[in-house]
Amino acid sequence: PKLKTSRTRYPEGWDLIEPTITELTQKMRDAELEPHEGKRKAEGSWPIFRLHHQRSRYIFEMYYKQHAISRELYDFCLRERYADAALIAKWKKPGYERVCCLRCIQQRDHNFNTTCICRVPKEQLDADKVVECVHCGCHGCASGD
Repeated sequence: PKLKTSRTRYPEGWDLIEPTITELTQKMRDAELEPHEGKRKAEGSWPIFRLHHQRSRYIFEMYYKQHAISRELYDFCLRERYADAALIAKWKKPGYERVCCLRCIQQRDHNFNTTCICRVPKEQLDADKVVECVHCGCHGCASGD
């Protein structure tokens, strides 16, 4: 998100979502500054992926599910990068309603040109096996779960 300046004109309804967006932005800053000693290389970015997903999901829910914000405010949030437009576009497609991040569905980032293990439905996995995505730490985002 861009810095809040006096020249930015916030659309009507911004005061409705501002406290949540501000809180998530502060959590994002804290996650970025959090030390990652003793963690695996990818584990340091997992909280950032989760907060990014949470912020985008909040704006998606407010516009598409609850109809609580206007189209102007929704476009403003996308333009100012408060939400990820590509991720929201995937959520609108059947089969991708619960996708955690875009890296999990990109085949080029995985072995054998497949998708991430978190995209496999839980019924097809061993019950005692703990599934954890290497990229974002997701425990399962398949639409059938």
